[in-house]
Amino acid sequence: MAHNLFHEKKVLQSVVFLASLVPIIAGISGVLQGTGMVEPVADISLNSHVRYLSGLLLAIGAGFAICIPHIERKTNLFTLLTCIVFVGGLARLLSVTFDGLPDKPMLFGLFMELFLTPVLCFWQRRIAEKIPFHKKYSGEQ
Repeated sequence: MAHNLFHEKKVLQSVVFLASLVPIIAGISGVLQGTGMVEPVADISLNSHVRYLSGLLLAIGAGFAICIPHIERKTNLFTLLTCIVFVGGLARLLSVTFDGLPDKPMLFGLFMELFLTPVLCFWQRRIAEKIPFHKKYSGEQ
């Protein structure tokens, strides 16, 4: 049982690592390129807003990455980040309703926001509930 739980925790950590790369890379790209990552010329205010939102995206990805080493102890942070991402996904879904389907990268984002991130959150909670309290806080593996 303990070995399977340890293995499952390692798999979750690996999946969260890979998933966190998406907002980190997209965030860095948006911070550095602004709207230039999707269109060559943009309004200065729009460019400023895209860079700001990209910074938030970068921070969200970094927040998930911070959870990785002791993921069973990070339920509150993981849940907060998931809620932020999910609300962003709902806003993107509203955009689909009003404006139509975006390009494939945005649809991939929508999938991550409304499906993958909540699944990872439930998985994290499941792991956290299975690891005994004393092992979470004593540093035991």
